[in-house]
Amino acid sequence: MHKLLHWPQHNPRVFLLLAVPVWFGVYVSLLAASEALVAILPVARDTHLGGALQFFFYDTPKVLMLLIGIVFVMGIIHTFVSPERTRAMLSGRRLGSGNAMAAGLGVVTPFCSCSAVPLFIGFLQAGVPLGVTFSFLIAAPMVNEIALALLFGLFGWKIAALYLLLGLSVAIVSGLVIGKLGMEHHLEDWVRAMQNTQTATAAQNGNMNWSERVANGLHHVREIVGKVWLYIVIGVALGAAIHGYVPEDFMASIMGQDAPWWALPAAVLIGVPMYSNAAGVIPIVQALLAKGAALGTVLAFMMSVIALSAPEIIILRKVLKPRLIAAFVGVVASGILMVGFIFNLVL
Repeated sequence: MHKLLHWPQHNPRVFLLLAVPVWFGVYVSLLAASEALVAILPVARDTHLGGALQFFFYDTPKVLMLLIGIVFVMGIIHTFVSPERTRAMLSGRRLGSGNAMAAGLGVVTPFCSCSAVPLFIGFLQAGVPLGVTFSFLIAAPMVNEIALALLFGLFGWKIAALYLLLGLSVAIVSGLVIGKLGMEHHLEDWVRAMQNTQTATAAQNGNMNWSERVANGLHHVREIVGKVWLYIVIGVALGAAIHGYVPEDFMASIMGQDAPWWALPAAVLIGVPMYSNAAGVIPIVQALLAKGAALGTVLAFMMSVIALSAPEIIILRKVLKPRLIAAFVGVVASGILMVGFIFNLVL
C-alpha cells in the first residue's frame, strides 16, 4: 500500500500520461453513468425524485472531479510561478482589466454556479486577486454561450447582446467593488494560510524536479479537497432537491407589465434559494413571458437563480467567511436589480 501511494511521485511522467486520459474518460461518462444508476432504481426518471437523483449522481462527482483536477494543476503551476507573482502581475494591470479578463473567461466556460466554484478556489490558490476571482464566479454561470444561444434563438440578437453587455457589466463591476472593499481577511483562515505557505514554498523551490511537482499537486488535492468535499455534497444535495422547481403561476402573477415596484426585488429574492443552470431556466423564462411577465423582471429572476444559488453559497461557506458571502450576495443582487430595471425601462 505504501508503494502504491508513492507510485505517482516515483513515476511522475507515467502518472501524468495515465491520469489525464483517465480523468477525461471518467468525466465524460458521468452523465451516462448517472442515468444508468437512476434506471436501476425503482423510481421513474420523469418524476421530480427521479430527476433529483439523476442530478445528484451527476453533479456531485462532476464538481468533485473539477475541483481535484483544477487544484492538482494549480499545485504544479505553483512550483513554477508563486501566488505572490501572480497577484503582482494582475494587480499591476490597468484598473478593471483583470476583472474583464476573468469575466470573459467565465463567458466561454459552460459552468453552472456550483461547477464554477472549483475554478474560483483554484484562482484563490494561485494568488489571483479576490475581486478578479469574483468576476469569474459571477460571469461563468450567468453569461455563458448556452444562455446567449438560447436567448438569441428565442428573442433575437438585440436581447441577447443587451444581456451579454449587462451581464458582463454586473460581473466586472461587482468584482471591482468587492476588490475595493479589501475583504481578503474574510477568507477562511485555512485559505489565507495556504496562500502564504505557497508563496514561501514556491519562492524556495525554483528548481524542483517532476517528482516533487507531482507530490506538491497531490498535497494540494489532499489539503483542499479534504476540507471542501462535504460542503460540496451537501450543496449539490440541496441543489438536487430544488433543481428546476419554480412556481410559475405565482411568479407570473407578480411579474406582469403593470406589477408594483417591489415585484422586481421580490423576483430576485425568490430566485436566490432556487437552483438551475441557464439551459434549465430559460424554458421557464419563456413560459413566464408567455403568461405576460415583464422581460426585465423575468431576466433578473433568471440571473438570481443561476448566479446566486443556495447550493453555491453552501459550498462557498467553507472558503469564505459570512461577511464576505453577504457582500458577494449584496453586490451581485444590486447589479441584477439594475439590469432588470434597465430592461423594463428600455423595452
